Amino acid sequence: MTLLRQAEASAFARVALANVAREYPRKLDHLLLAPPGELTPRRIHPVFFGSYDWHSAVHMHWLLARLLRLHPALPEADDIGARLDLQLAPQAMAGELAYFDSPAARTFERPYGWGWLLELLAELTRLKNDPWTRAVAPLAGLIAARFRTQVCAAPYPVRSGSHGNTAFASLLALDYARRAGDHALAAAIEQAARRWYASDRDAPVAYEPSLDDFLSPALVEATLMREVLPAAAFRVWLGAFLPADLGPLDAPPLVADRSDAKQAHLDGLALSRAWCFVRLAATWPAGNARRAAYQAAAERHFATALPQAVGGDYAGEHWLASFAALAMGECP
Repeated sequence: MTLLRQAEASAFARVALANVAREYPRKLDHLLLAPPGELTPRRIHPVFFGSYDWHSAVHMHWLLARLLRLHPALPEADDIGARLDLQLAPQAMAGELAYFDSPAARTFERPYGWGWLLELLAELTRLKNDPWTRAVAPLAGLIAARFRTQVCAAPYPVRSGSHGNTAFASLLALDYARRAGDHALAAAIEQAARRWYASDRDAPVAYEPSLDDFLSPALVEATLMREVLPAAAFRVWLGAFLPADLGPLDAPPLVADRSDAKQAHLDGLALSRAWCFVRLAATWPAGNARRAAYQAAAERHFATALPQAVGGDYAGEHWLASFAALAMGECP
């Protein structure tokens, strides 16, 4: 794995620019409380109407912001700026806020889309673009409050390998909370993570992956615990939670049909595993066997899935580049 280079950033930018403006095909997730009005994607979601579904549209916007921050001289930089000026206009974001504030959307996109919206704002603050940050901030504030309420009230986490996973959304939300100075949200996530996971031992990695996983339940849990435990305590916890032999986690997943939207998740699993492995490797000193094993696993997973992030079937291309950029952002 390498840092995100300009050639790759340009390829990712072209994919993201096309996706955030592409209204169809679109998967709508909308609770009807009355006879429907006009249910077109752009009418319901004036900002995040592209990229097949709402959460993918959000993290493709995140990708554009990250690319602009890491490569401000990118050939596509002007197009990115113009697109984000248009998409993140205050009036359009007010429409997204109104949707979330409606009775039909109390749990819409919980927790995965919530986490990505918060991570989008974290990236915009790193980019130091005040107009875009101000436009997204009201929706982020509403979602942050809901996220805090949810983690405080939840007696158990969701341990799935897809959108419901609690640990992955919490990682994104925790990054936002620390970046935005939302100490209440950060404390709530840290306390909940300890409550949910501190006593976990012997992760059942033999059962990973499931066919539509794009997250490893074991690895995202471990990555979250790395954020909330002191380093020495985390190494003890990880030693009891993950076996020294990574078993099935060590091998990139097999994808038999990339035109199948669920199986295409497995390419995302390879990329998110790479992201986790790089973070976990940094826990151990140079020369440590676990560090070397995690770094090698990250390389294998990343190399397997990266070609699908650009130029693959739309089932994967509408979202995979953002996961590739997430993994590459973790390179030392």
